[in-house]
Amino acid sequence: MGGAAVGGARRAELLPCGRAGSGGRGRGRRQTAERARAGRVRKRGRACARGTFRSVSPSRMRARARAGGRAGSRRARFVPRLARAWFGARGAPPRRRAMELAAARRAVLAAVRGTRAADLPRLLHWMRNTHDFDELVVSNNDVVLRNIAEDLRNRLPIEAMFSSEHQAVQKMHQHPLPMIHVDAFLYDDDDVDSLCEEGKMSRSYCTECGSYKTASLEFISHSFSLMELKFLYHHVLPDLTGKVVVDVGSRLGAVLFAGYLYSSASQLYGVEMNADFCQLQEIMITKYEFIDRIKVVHADICTQPSLLQKADVVVMNNVFEYFLDRQEQARAWEFIACNVRKRGSLLVTVPSLEESLSKLQTGVQLSQWVEEVQLNYDVYVEKDVDREALEQIHLYKIL
Repeated sequence: MGGAAVGGARRAELLPCGRAGSGGRGRGRRQTAERARAGRVRKRGRACARGTFRSVSPSRMRARARAGGRAGSRRARFVPRLARAWFGARGAPPRRRAMELAAARRAVLAAVRGTRAADLPRLLHWMRNTHDFDELVVSNNDVVLRNIAEDLRNRLPIEAMFSSEHQAVQKMHQHPLPMIHVDAFLYDDDDVDSLCEEGKMSRSYCTECGSYKTASLEFISHSFSLMELKFLYHHVLPDLTGKVVVDVGSRLGAVLFAGYLYSSASQLYGVEMNADFCQLQEIMITKYEFIDRIKVVHADICTQPSLLQKADVVVMNNVFEYFLDRQEQARAWEFIACNVRKRGSLLVTVPSLEESLSKLQTGVQLSQWVEEVQLNYDVYVEKDVDREALEQIHLYKIL
């Protein structure tokens, strides 16, 4: 994406061995292959729902009837009645009533206590490390976001960049080390592994053509991953009922779509300079019926003072580094600081404001503009958490 309204750019690396772990999607940091690989075996496509009933099945009742020496005519009258009781009026097994939390806890503890002492350590180890419960905690909103990501993948090249992003492409080519773009919203770690196995992507490059001397290939992402989006809306931001959210540089629309699904924000605005990405977002908004709360503005953020002034939350995922020169970045930040002035409103940035402004000459006085709100990065308890990626997310309150 070009111009001032751009999704955040992040640096990481595709490791030369092992999988590209969630830690590999950090910003400007390197990970060891051992850390990325450790314990990262996913089990997909596992059917977790297994119906269990305490009553005896009709087939077993038939067997019991036969074992009891019942006459054939008597069985003919007996079995259908039991079958109706078993399958119900509509021919389906009756659904067990879901347990309340306290009852579920008692049932789990009873099952653990009833396990043989020799098997108990292995059971506890399994409970701590299994992925068998993953499908039980995936919400429908997660599924919708993954469907959107799949739709977008089908409409974009692997690098998820358009040729119209002239400056971003040029900056990538000017980077001292080989670099590719892998969008974190579109491709999780398993997707990256699959691309590498299919030969569509490489984790490393040869530093001396024809030799075995290789180095880790760096990649960048301009979007939040699903993990980061859930952390943002579930743990960083407060209740957004009736609030206005503005995403500066909405790009693929990930922040907007997640805000629609994970929050009660009344309006979500995405400001995007690139016409191709605006069109792509509009297609998804229409297809998934988000039009009532999401609006995409095709414009430079520096032309939208009124939108910034009314915003309750402004999200800026490293929007300027890869798309503007330093002079333009300084001008954009001064415009943001001048117009995001609604007292008590919130500003989410990646990376921190201090880091973003450290190399720029601006007149922005952070101490007079914002106060940082300390975040608890330990509250996100799902498996395979990339703690370093979460720590790049910063929250500020406007003074």
